[in-house]
Amino acid sequence: MSEKIRAAVVGYGNIGRYVVEALESASDFEIAGIVRRDVANIPSELKGYDVVNTISQLKVVDVAILCTPTRSVEKFATTCLELGINTVDSFDIHTQILPLRQSLHATAKKHNAVSIISAGWDPGSDSVIRTLLEALAPRGITYTNFGPGMSMGHTVAVKAIAGVRAALSMTIPMGTGVHRRMVYIELQDGYDFHSVAQTIKADEYFAHDETHVFQVEDVEALKDMGHGVLMERKGVSGNTQNQLFRFDMRINNPALTAQVMVGSARASMKLQPGAYTLIEIPVVDLLPGEKEGWIKKLV
Repeated sequence: MSEKIRAAVVGYGNIGRYVVEALESASDFEIAGIVRRDVANIPSELKGYDVVNTISQLKVVDVAILCTPTRSVEKFATTCLELGINTVDSFDIHTQILPLRQSLHATAKKHNAVSIISAGWDPGSDSVIRTLLEALAPRGITYTNFGPGMSMGHTVAVKAIAGVRAALSMTIPMGTGVHRRMVYIELQDGYDFHSVAQTIKADEYFAHDETHVFQVEDVEALKDMGHGVLMERKGVSGNTQNQLFRFDMRINNPALTAQVMVGSARASMKLQPGAYTLIEIPVVDLLPGEKEGWIKKLV
């Protein structure tokens, strides 16, 4: 490993742009290069970096930060791990996290690499908060209320559906962990809106929530990257009831996701080979510098 952690950014959409910014702001990282489909039209902000089609074209990569759609994470992670490169992703289909961890764990161990999965803000940093609240009140109920705001994962899922030219998926909290999905789409010519809407509602991202789909002329006019979460747990510490905890934040969605991923990339250099979720990693490992300094400051 070089003195600085050499990170490759795989994908250059909303999250990828913020990952580049976060890496540029981190004194212990350097950018090994950017992997993207279009290498013919390189944005001005990437002119100083190697921009390639595949990660194998880059020299000395310690960790690949995967800024790809969730459903392609396993493919990209497997490719990187087989090259002995650590990976970090923000895979966000909660019901499929454990199978992904099991799959990538075997690949990572075989090739002496580390994979940190689902390292966004939810799943990710919110998962760490939920774990702490569970420890503080072992018996009880936690409600995670998202939004109101744009869900990047849900929006990307809608864009992948045939007939959708552009999309925006908004998450509206109804309370007690119940959410409404408001989906706005621009329809491609030749497609039936009703059929496309039914396909969206049947998708794994939307099938478990109340979902409304609307056809609009211009999705961009509706977009706002703001999001948030209000997490509440009411429970019991020992035999003492009525313990109430609240965690509330309002955020720029891709910027926070990117920052969690960069911290996780740092942590990946301190772990034994295998696949991990964020709740399995010491929180202090997400931070730069010596552990003793953080203990002095934070404990």
